[in-house]
Amino acid sequence: MVTNRRNFILGAGGSLALVSAAGFWHVTRMPKKAIEPWQLDPDPPADARMDAFRHAILAPNPHNRQPWLIQLEGNDSAIISCDLDKRLPETDPFDRQIVIGFGTFLELARIAAAEREIRMDMTLFPEGEPQPRLDTRPVARLTFVADKTVRRDPLYKAILARRTNREIYSQSAPTARQLAALQAGDVNTTSDPALLGRLRAITVAAISDEMNTRRTMMETVRLLRIGRDEVDAAGDGLALTGPMIEATRSLGLTSRETLADPTSAAFKIGLDGQRKIYDSVPAAFWISTPGNTRAEQLEAGRRYVRATLRAAALGLAIHPMSQSLQEYPEMANHLAEVHTLLGASLDHRIQMLARIGHAPSVTPAPRLPLQSHIVA
Repeated sequence: MVTNRRNFILGAGGSLALVSAAGFWHVTRMPKKAIEPWQLDPDPPADARMDAFRHAILAPNPHNRQPWLIQLEGNDSAIISCDLDKRLPETDPFDRQIVIGFGTFLELARIAAAEREIRMDMTLFPEGEPQPRLDTRPVARLTFVADKTVRRDPLYKAILARRTNREIYSQSAPTARQLAALQAGDVNTTSDPALLGRLRAITVAAISDEMNTRRTMMETVRLLRIGRDEVDAAGDGLALTGPMIEATRSLGLTSRETLADPTSAAFKIGLDGQRKIYDSVPAAFWISTPGNTRAEQLEAGRRYVRATLRAAALGLAIHPMSQSLQEYPEMANHLAEVHTLLGASLDHRIQMLARIGHAPSVTPAPRLPLQSHIVA
């Protein structure tokens, strides 16, 4: 997300708000290079694989790490693997969320290929499922086959409109018809006030614990991109941009050091801001799987990105609340609580939990160019 509000808030697992500095609204420096991948050339590449992948790199993924490596083979195949330096060992110690991010990538690639009457055949983990963490083995082998019987997916039109929206949501819940449309994608939804009240208590406690745990907080702080120049230079990570960010950064008020200091005003305001965000849950949805295999994690990612595309088509905002599902020790109680609340045992794994509703629009998140993911 590119944030440009008065109270600057960074989400996705350990987040901070910054004190606004009135009087600096004349500064208007926003990223340009980092959002160019969202501006697709209307003339698609001749190679259908590259067309599919230029859409796939727009997929939501944890901490915006974009860990996808693509090795092209021959004229119709590709090997997809993980950039191991892009994993999140503190907040995602078993790479479950990273694998979910590969599921979102693969599903967008499949949808884009189908738009050109190309079938994308997938062999998942062709050399075996890596456990307990990902390694150099492929996540998937893809083969692109011309097939006029392939049906175009109506969700294709929503790919460029999809956003992760970390703003405070209005109290107005999605309609029953909108929630039913989301459920069509094999997700569970609720707008029940009693259930949401208990869910808010868990998610607010989880984000608080993540921010107050030094090593998990620092994992986020290290991925901050503060100001337009850093965002454009990096193309990944968690973006803090906008007039007030540029102004406070130039004054030395916004830095990784101040954001990491739990005694600072910025940290305290940020913690309060995140509690308010995670308390604004007019409706929620979650995705569960019978087990927790790598293939099931990929499937959860596929279902999640389709839900986000449906939300975009419906004009709804969406934001994952993943902290309580994470596997590091400080989250153990929250992990158990959310499974109990939503009626799932720990064997029947809840893979994704998100809030959904209405919120101010946001700009797209930074993206690395497609070529940076291509490896020899």
